[in-house]
Order: sequence, then C-alpha cells, then structure tokens
Amino acid sequence: MQRAALFSGGDAQMAAEDLGELLVPYMPTIRVPKSGDRVYKTECAFSYDSPDSEGGLYLCMNTFLGFGREHIERHYRKTGHCVYLHLKRRVIEKVPGASGGALPKRRNAKLFLDLETNGDLNSDDFEYEDEAKLVIFPDHYEISLPNIEELPALVTIACDALLSAKSPYRKQVPDSWEEELQASKHAKTLVQLDNGVRIPPSGWKCSKCDLRENLWLNLTDGLVLCGKWFFDGSGGNGHAMEHYKETGYPLAVKLGTITPDGADVYSFDEEEPVLDPHIAKHLAHFGIDMLQMPVTENGLRDNDIKPRVSEWEVIQEAGVKLKPMYGPGYTGMKNLGNSCYLNAVMQAIFSIPEFQRAYVGNLPRIFDYSPLDPTQDFNTQMAKLGHGLLSGQYSKPPMKSELIEQVMKEEHKPQHNGISPRMFKALISKGHTEFSSNRQQDAQEFFLHLINLVERNPVGSENPSDVFRFLVEERTQCCQSRKVRYTERVDYIMQLPVAMEAATNKDELIAYELKRREAEAARRPPPELVRAKIPFSACLQAFSEPNNVEDFWSSALQAKSAGVKTSRFASFPEYLVVQIKKFTFGLDWIPKKLDVSVDMPDFLDINHLRARGLQPGEEELPDIAPPIVIPDDPKALDIDESSVMQLAEMGFPLEACRKAVYYTGNLGAEVAFNWIIAHMEESDFAEPLVIPAFGEVASSGEAVFRADGLDNQPPEEIIAIIISMGFQRNLAIQALKATNNNLERALEWIFSHPEPEEESDPALDMMNMENNANANLLAETGSEGPRIKDGSGRYELFGFISHMGTSTMSGHYVCHLKKEGRWVIYNDLRVCASEQPPKDLGYIYFYHRIPI
Repeated sequence: MQRAALFSGGDAQMAAEDLGELLVPYMPTIRVPKSGDRVYKTECAFSYDSPDSEGGLYLCMNTFLGFGREHIERHYRKTGHCVYLHLKRRVIEKVPGASGGALPKRRNAKLFLDLETNGDLNSDDFEYEDEAKLVIFPDHYEISLPNIEELPALVTIACDALLSAKSPYRKQVPDSWEEELQASKHAKTLVQLDNGVRIPPSGWKCSKCDLRENLWLNLTDGLVLCGKWFFDGSGGNGHAMEHYKETGYPLAVKLGTITPDGADVYSFDEEEPVLDPHIAKHLAHFGIDMLQMPVTENGLRDNDIKPRVSEWEVIQEAGVKLKPMYGPGYTGMKNLGNSCYLNAVMQAIFSIPEFQRAYVGNLPRIFDYSPLDPTQDFNTQMAKLGHGLLSGQYSKPPMKSELIEQVMKEEHKPQHNGISPRMFKALISKGHTEFSSNRQQDAQEFFLHLINLVERNPVGSENPSDVFRFLVEERTQCCQSRKVRYTERVDYIMQLPVAMEAATNKDELIAYELKRREAEAARRPPPELVRAKIPFSACLQAFSEPNNVEDFWSSALQAKSAGVKTSRFASFPEYLVVQIKKFTFGLDWIPKKLDVSVDMPDFLDINHLRARGLQPGEEELPDIAPPIVIPDDPKALDIDESSVMQLAEMGFPLEACRKAVYYTGNLGAEVAFNWIIAHMEESDFAEPLVIPAFGEVASSGEAVFRADGLDNQPPEEIIAIIISMGFQRNLAIQALKATNNNLERALEWIFSHPEPEEESDPALDMMNMENNANANLLAETGSEGPRIKDGSGRYELFGFISHMGTSTMSGHYVCHLKKEGRWVIYNDLRVCASEQPPKDLGYIYFYHRIPI
C-alpha cells in the first residue's frame, strides 16, 4: 500500500508531499484549543500513565483528553476520533567525555512538555528528552514532529497550541490549590557557599536589624534577613531584598514555613513565589532537616513551643530506618500541597474489600460506560484511583543493578513510583470552598464529604459506603416532667470525647506545666513534653453519659426546660470509624488540638451500647411542635453562639453553623443540624452568613429555584424549619404555597391536612429529588428505611489516621494500615513497614467487625 511506504523507508520527497493528503480525511475532527479548553497532556483519564510512562501518552486532537497505551483504543472505539498527539519523555544517559565527565548534548533535547521534573535525577549523568508524534488510528500511522513544512497549517497550529498549553489545573483564584507554583529556573543550578553556616532550630533574628518575624533564609549564603515586599505582605525593613540587590543571590525560604511537605520559597530574580524541587538538599546544606521542622498556624515552628521529641517524629517514626514496601496495595500518593488529608483517607478507604470490589472489581464496566469526558465522572476517577493504589503498577522495587548503582554512586536513575491524585482532587473538590483550596483540611470532614459523594453516585446494586452506616438512637428526656422522646438517625462516625479529667498522670502534667511556664519566662528551651494519658474506657464512658440539651423546648410543659440526651447504637456497622475529638476552639475561634495519648485497644467490644428503645414505665413526650417566632426584622435575630459551637465541634465549617442556627430560628443545635445536612453540598455552604432583607429568598436557594424555572417557590429557610419538625419536604412546600409562604398558617394547614395529596407536580417532584440528594446521608426514600448492615458489636483495629500539628488548619496527616499481619505506614509517597505504630496518638481509627 502506498501510504504504508511513507513509514517504511520509501522516497522521502514523496512522503513529504503525501502527508497533507494523508491527513485530509481527518481535518474536520482536528481542533485548535480555545481559551477555557482544558488540555490533559500530563495524565491519562483512566490511569496514571503520563509521557514519562513506558508507552507515553496519547492526546486526542479533538477532545484534548490524554490516554495511556492501555486505554487509547477504548476512546477511539467510543468516539471514532483518529488523530492523536503521542507524547513521550525519556530519561537518557549523557555521553561521557574523554576525561570521564559528561559531554553536553548537541542534538535537540528541548523540554517542551509541561511536566514536573524529578528532583532525584542525577543531572550529571542523566537528562530528559521530549518527543512528539502524530498518530493516526486505527493503523497507527506515525508522523514525527516537527514537520512544519509538510503538515497542513491547521494541524501545525493545533500541535503548537497543544504542546504549549498550560496545566488544566491552573486557575486564577489566589486561594486555589490548582494555581500551581512553577519550579524556579535557579533551583537546579543554585550555588551554595561552603561557609560553615548552620541555622539553629529557633531564636532567629535578622542579621541587620534584630527583627524576629517575617525572616527569610538566603539559600546561597545562609544569611537570615527580614522581608518587606514579599507576596505574603508581612512587615519588615526589606533587608532580604537589599541583600539580593547587592549579591544577586536569587532564592530565599521563609523560616517558620518549613515542613515535611515543603516550604515557602521566593525568587527575587523571578519576582514571584516558586517551587524548589531540591529544597531538602538546599536546607540540609545549612543543617536543616525538613522532617524536624513542622509549622504551626501562627507561623512558628512546633519546636519553638514543644520539646525536641515531638509527635511529628513519633507518628512518622522518624529516626528509625524503615523498610520500603512495594507491590499491590503499597503504592504511595504524592502530596499536592496540603493534600495529605486526602491521601490518608483514600489509603484507608481502598484497604476495605467492599470498596475494592465496587470500583476496582467493576473497573472494566465503569470505564466502558464512562461519559465522553471521564475526568468529570466520580465513579471513573474512583476506579482509576483504586486501581492505581492496588494494582502494583506504580509501586515497583528498583532492579538489583540499580540498587548497586545507587550504593556506588549515592545517586540513581529514578523510579516513577507513586501516583499523583491531581485529577481526582480537582473533581471531588469542585465547588467546595475548603477542599478546592490549598489549605490543610480536617480528615474527618473529608471522609464525610467522600461518603456523601459515594452515596450520590451509585456504582452497583450495593453501595460500598453502607459498610460504615449505622443507626443512632437518641433518647431525650425533659428533666422536669421526666417524659422522654426516642428518635433515630443515620451516622457514619462514632465521635469519642477526650476525658481529660480522667488522665492517669495528673501530677506529671502539673509539674510539666510549671516547668514550661518557667522556661518560657526565662526564654529557655521547653522541658521534655509530658502528654496526658487518657484511658480509652474513660472516653467510652464519656460518650455513653447523658449530655445537656441547650435551649430544650419541652412539649410536655410547652416551654423551655432543662433536657438531657443519651445516644446508643440502634445498629452496629460492618466497619466502625472512631474519631477522637482532639480538636476544640480557643477564644479566638481557631481550632486547637489536645495533645493526648489514648490507649486505643486492638480489640473493641461495644455491645453494651446497644439501644433498648422505650422502656416499661417511661412516658413519651407529646408530639407537639414548638411555636415559631419570626421577627419583623430578620437582622434583629441574635444567633445562639452555644448552638454554633456545638455544631462546629462536630466538624462543620463555622460559617455554615452560624447560617444553620440563624435559618432555623435559634431552635437549638439539633434542628440546626438537620438544616446543615440538607444544605451541606451547596456551593455557598461555608460562605459567611449574609442576612437577606425581609422577604428576600436566600441566594443559594434562588439559584436552584430559578434554574428549575419554578415560580412562587417558598424560601428555603422556612422549608428547613418545617422539615426539622419531622414533616416531609413535599408537604412543607405544599403548605407554604397554599398559605402564601406564611409559616404559622402553613403549620395550621399541615395539621388540618394530615394526609398528603395524591397528585403531584412532575416539575416539583424533579426539584425535590435534586434538593433531597444531599440529605441521603441521613434518610433514604422509600419504605424500606435506611440501609444498614447490623451485627455484633465486637471489632478489631486495622487502621488509623494520625494528625501532627496544633490545629486542623495546619500540620500533616499519616495513615497506618495493618496488611498481611503487619503494620504499614503510608506517609504520602513513602510506604514502609512500620516498626512502632503510634496507636495511642491517632485521630481517626478504623475497626472491622469480628465474625461470630
């Protein structure tokens, strides 16, 4: 065939003339990316293959989606698109010169792919080379690039635009994690003076003016100087900038920001914050070990306020040589910038067989039936992540020859191990104010967010999140009338309070606190830390004890009264998730952490916490709703801060708690909790409360209602109040529409129309389905009731997530999992056999039911 000759050594001139003819049939499908188009040229939509992978990456010239060698045929069959840009990056060995050194390459080895470079690469012996080809399916015709003169202009323009396109995760939102910093051009070749400078662990001050804040360490000469005109807007006298102008030393790191995850680096020459891929080596030059430099929320190192041996070292098992683990189930995850909370939770999730079966077991079906843009499909990205972690494809041990080379040279050709969950994070954090930022987050909040997404995106007949579901029986008693009310709700986490009063080492704690204050006053190093030792049994006892109900309204008295609430398990889940409530709020409303040690058991029996229901002799509270008082001026309504604090301590964002209390008319934390569950997936859920003018509809509700084209839609906050009283959403909307959105008349209407009308408006039903989707965590539609997997209350520990740092707003997360009879530590990309798993310092614990 004549075309085949083009790629098998035929006449070159004829090949050049026929290239245009070869591409003519496919020209209508070739697109030039426009502004706003996302070009996925660094990662496969179905796997973690990239141009670095052995088979490279195929970029569709119509959809701009990338596919690895195993998945390109699927996309071709589904779409019929034939023209792809094949991208490949190679690591090649430099040619040695006569003196033994490497010769500079003379052929074109330009790096034109927007990929991260591996900081471990020995640049003296190896370098990168990028390659691009046009590939035409199904016959795999290849056209090497550049072939500018031979290719049609449209194809040349499209190729150039695709090759120069920036990462699809960039975003012009300052707080977004997707706004990637770029590696500094100075990082790889930075010269560091061998002047013997060693930076102390604390007590820094500017070398020129004695300032002790906003200090920057110059990475060339080790001089510590104050800043002024930097991106963080901190004060200072500008001595760091003056030093650069005098010396030309380009890079500086901000002291107090150095953590195991990285540090804030600024380039004076490039005039912007940058990444330094070699930051660990550059800091080590001045005696700084990144593992020993955790940051706090106020910019101080934890070592400034804690003793030498901190939880950072204990939890990460620092100072112990840990054996790396490779193979299926031992794949690390890259930290994308404060994304360790996501890494830790997902490692735990995909250690559970039900999640493995649901996503990895169904992977072929999920991929085959994925939408045309699989990057935006939750189940596809879950299956991709699960396969990446469990297949072993991205966790391969180095070859023996490479191990020998590493020992001999102390450098090695890097293995491409671990996965980067960038596409996954971009999808699941979409529209969420907190998770889409680059700030540290609460792993417990993310766990619940993930479960909500799993619930809303069914993958088969069984939902894998059912293994966590359990029913909670809440018994509320009026202290004056002694009457009771029993209710049930669905939950996914057992939250245990920290019983500080039960500490077994109180004398040591008192002595430590005295020494700490003396050291602080005398500006001496702090004494060795003494942690409160809390018995697990005391935490369990605190969980089971009655709690006071704030602003309890007794239907027996039809007035506010003292009330107490007790919680018990109406069912036990297959997998029990236990959260130790280490976080509380300070006077400044910043979350604080209790640094305690809890002797968590390997085996747990909570059968004694089984609910018993209404007991003989107990009298139920009358089923009467409290009176609703709506002020003439909504802005005059004070917000009950005690209810706000109760909700915030459950892990919900503070502003969301304030809105919940406001929109439910200060009726207490329980009613406000129901409002939160019904609204937690709205885009402005965690935004500050904006009190509407009287008669206005809340903005988040407006957007939903207008989108559905419904007129006269009742205000969402009034609907929420009625739902919180136990009425169905349909009935609430019906009643409000019948009474011109008057709450008191609507309640009267409901009591006079106890039976819901049989006929319903299809448009209203559709909207109700949308609005109720977010409430699926607490209630299931239909007559079967909530899905539960009840059984014995005896469990065995198989994993835990630990947090290092002083609050949820900072720090680092690590996951320990028990696999094949041994404990393994998952610390982002590092996966190693654990020698001393710190089970007493965990934050979230995972137990599985022991079969009877």
